Amino acid sequence: MEGAASHLGIDPARARHLHSPSSRCESNSNVSRPAPNRENSAPAAPLSVSAKKLRLLQSLQCTTRFEKAAWLSGARLVAGVDEVGRGALFGCVAAAACILNPADRIRGLRDSKLLSAAERETLAARIRQRALAWAVAEVDAARIDQINIYQASLLAMKLAVERLQPRPDFLLVDAATLDCDCPQKKIIHGDALSASIAAASILAKVHRDAILRAWDAVYPQYGLAANKGYATPLHKRALLQHGPSPLHRQSYAPVADAERQQPAAQRYPTRPRQQPERRPLPRTRLTDLQQKLEFLEEETEC
Repeated sequence: MEGAASHLGIDPARARHLHSPSSRCESNSNVSRPAPNRENSAPAAPLSVSAKKLRLLQSLQCTTRFEKAAWLSGARLVAGVDEVGRGALFGCVAAAACILNPADRIRGLRDSKLLSAAERETLAARIRQRALAWAVAEVDAARIDQINIYQASLLAMKLAVERLQPRPDFLLVDAATLDCDCPQKKIIHGDALSASIAAASILAKVHRDAILRAWDAVYPQYGLAANKGYATPLHKRALLQHGPSPLHRQSYAPVADAERQQPAAQRYPTRPRQQPERRPLPRTRLTDLQQKLEFLEEETEC
């Protein structure tokens, strides 16, 4: 090594130092390394409640296992029941009930919130054509303000069941128990787990969307065809600018706030305010209260 160093014009002692292990360690320790990118290593922002719920719904599998259990128990006409529009600021809450044909499976059924508008329209046409029975019902904004949205949702579902012909002998209901004499099973996230409830969810969503598109021609300033009456930023800005219409839900805070801020001369002629019906509350277990709170939790859907 010394001969080679002399040939290259390098001092042999210097060459021995450069090739020693300690020198290599010192040399490596002096090499500058890029500082870690703290921005990339920072934890991701927490998901919103609606995003978490959507991720949960996407992970669930929609099957006929609840229907099969009902059939095994002796039921023959099993109806799925669901509603849409609880969280909207404008218009009705709608519900549907549907009895699927066990011998005619409709592929692609799932929670309506996980489907595009075109997919819902296609599936709704198939359901109406191939189901044993189906029905829809609505409860308008005035009734919602009178009895509250929870009771109005239950009423809409009950009306849809009562309109079914033939009448069902067992109900699968999404996250609720209906006031009727038909045997029933309440299923949390039922529209993502039961094919019959998913079918009802699709029918109710398509039905209500059509109603909102029709009202959009009457009240174009609110963008109802796009937001379906839900509290999008554009809809809330329009409420502040134009004030609520007679079909907005006056018991909802964004609507009431917008009405208070509107000059009296510019307000729409609204319906008389109705005091909510006050009923004595029965003794309710904590679990029932938690289920009602989950039922009322509404994600923004458009």
